[in-house]
Amino acid sequence: MGQRDYNPNGMDYMRRALTLARRAQGTTSPRPPVGAVLVRDGQVVGEGATQPPWGPHGEIVALQAAGERARGATLYVTLEPCAHYGRTPPCVDAILRAGVGEVHVPIADGNPQVSGRGFAALGAAGIPLVMEERFGKEAEALAAPSVKYVKTGLPFVIAKFAASLDGKIATRLGDSKWITGPAAQAYGHRVRAEVDAIIAGANTVLADDPALTARPRGRPQRRQPLRVVVDSLARTPPHAQVITGGGECLIAVGARAPRKAVEALERAGASVLGCPGPDQRVWLSSLLRGLAERNCINVLVEGGSELVGSFFDGGFVDRVLAFLAPKIIGGREARPAVGGEGAHPLAAAWRLGPFRLRRLGQDLLIDGLVYRDDASPAPGGIQYAPTTAQE
Repeated sequence: MGQRDYNPNGMDYMRRALTLARRAQGTTSPRPPVGAVLVRDGQVVGEGATQPPWGPHGEIVALQAAGERARGATLYVTLEPCAHYGRTPPCVDAILRAGVGEVHVPIADGNPQVSGRGFAALGAAGIPLVMEERFGKEAEALAAPSVKYVKTGLPFVIAKFAASLDGKIATRLGDSKWITGPAAQAYGHRVRAEVDAIIAGANTVLADDPALTARPRGRPQRRQPLRVVVDSLARTPPHAQVITGGGECLIAVGARAPRKAVEALERAGASVLGCPGPDQRVWLSSLLRGLAERNCINVLVEGGSELVGSFFDGGFVDRVLAFLAPKIIGGREARPAVGGEGAHPLAAAWRLGPFRLRRLGQDLLIDGLVYRDDASPAPGGIQYAPTTAQE
């Protein structure tokens, strides 16, 4: 299997397929978002992306759009086509029936049920396969939540915070609006639009009354992610925006949550999930499994400090989005971005690798996967090979 370009009219077809897949993020869980483009005689004859559960995969949408023009065409698809029966028939069978002449793909599917079987089926049928390896990292990022879910039964967890250069998310008096500027805030809403659930702590809800909605700039939001509040004592007011702002809201409570408070939340329209832990707090592993059962496999933890720290302490964080503003807040009582117990000794600290550094207006975004110095996998997480490379 070699690597070559097929761009007779200057269009990068795999880049187009990745764009289609990204547009489907947040709508396909627990399946990965897959984009597909069919090209014949230098013209796009069909394209598509994975549909919401349990609609067709991206390859099938593209094949249906192309019809007879798929015969002899080249298929660009962002993930190895499946060769097994799940909720839908195998995509490889449809590709073969349509008479596709060649398939380009950047990565194999990390799902053990799929990995290599789709490639083998195409090879057995004599369909040339071209690996577009230069797009591998982008394709892996799109598939990562689904891979973690298949391997562990847990969602892929993104920890997001906006902080000053000295790591503070609020002043000693609690003032936190706005640390970062409009460009960083807009990017944060784009991330919200791509996840299945947004998680915040009860203290954040009580202090700021956030809506926790996705409002991406310049495009309509097809659906809102599930809003989740970690609230061991069910202190969330029934009139809070997370409940009344439209869409679904889930309140995760501990064993000591008062029954009357729980009933008031349910009357207001929230769902309540009991996640009792041995310390009377919300047991995060139980919450994450409950989210996975609701097909929420890509989740965003937004605050506050103690909640983010608890996710790190439990080893559940897979990716970090750290927005850093060129400001110094100072103050020993000012809130840090990550609370909890923290790492001890230093060798147990979490590191990012690989990571990207991006400028958003006056702010910086550090975006990377998480690992420990000893490269040990996180409890309930998936292991990534450590690296210090910047992309």
